[in-house]
Amino acid sequence: MSENSLRIIFMGTPQFAVPSLEAMLSHGRNVIAVVTQPDRRKGRGRKLAPPPVKEVALQEKLPVLQPDTIKSAAFLSEIENLKPDIIVVTAYGKILPGPLLSLPRYGTINVHGSLLPQYRGAAPIQWALINGEAETGVTIMQMDEGMDTGDILLPRAIPIAPEDTAGSLAEKLSVLGGELLVEALDLLTEDKLVSRKQDDAAATYAPLLSKKDGRIDWEKSASTISCLIRGLDPWPSASTTLDGKWMRLFVPEVRDGEVSDAPGTIVRAGTEGLLIATSKGSLLAKEIQREGGRRMDVESFLRGRPFAEGSQLD
Repeated sequence: MSENSLRIIFMGTPQFAVPSLEAMLSHGRNVIAVVTQPDRRKGRGRKLAPPPVKEVALQEKLPVLQPDTIKSAAFLSEIENLKPDIIVVTAYGKILPGPLLSLPRYGTINVHGSLLPQYRGAAPIQWALINGEAETGVTIMQMDEGMDTGDILLPRAIPIAPEDTAGSLAEKLSVLGGELLVEALDLLTEDKLVSRKQDDAAATYAPLLSKKDGRIDWEKSASTISCLIRGLDPWPSASTTLDGKWMRLFVPEVRDGEVSDAPGTIVRAGTEGLLIATSKGSLLAKEIQREGGRRMDVESFLRGRPFAEGSQLD
């Protein structure tokens, strides 16, 4: 089969999925329909907003399906009538039922943001950063009914930069995912895509995050706290409290050396940032967001609202 005659249905929702769709289209792949989640209300005005994938699909004049449920017989019949050869999934956001996964003759493949079997689950990028990994990557995998348990088809690793956040790393991996997806589809049509089973014993997990996961424990090391801040930027973000009000911290830098102040003490507040003592080393936060305010660099914040050195963060 010609690589461009493969009938592809793409399923994806957020910005992370956009490069996968764009890469297929720019390489002339035959995307016959796009499935994405329904429009959601966003912002203070609670206006309906389309998912990023839908916006791209409409620009490219592709048919768009936005089912309330993908488990109905009606939806399965609709997909069956499109006669796809393969379904490609990138961050669709819901678990796909077995009959849908196995409907196309080549099954369903997924662009996953980790090096499987590490970080199976919904938040692989964030947890790789939180845990201080030196590298991560993308895995093109054959989907089954488990949580990211299907066969590995094509993995690719990249290093994690010291300044990477969940936001910047997601952008890098989304682009890599698109490139790797096109490569995998090429190999598939050439009958050269080789699968291998995952080692379940080596599996780690990346569950969904919530705001409570962002609470900073100053009894931990500066390095550990730095990883947490970067892993939760931009959402849900890492926070602490000062005088009973929350404060989010961003753009951390670890400062080594002995610290005599108690963990959580503001050692210095200056143009370079907010220097805070931890149980091991100190942490410099270059950007903050106080309760009720916007995110800004510490230098700008201090122009109107100085911090008292020696104040204790909880």
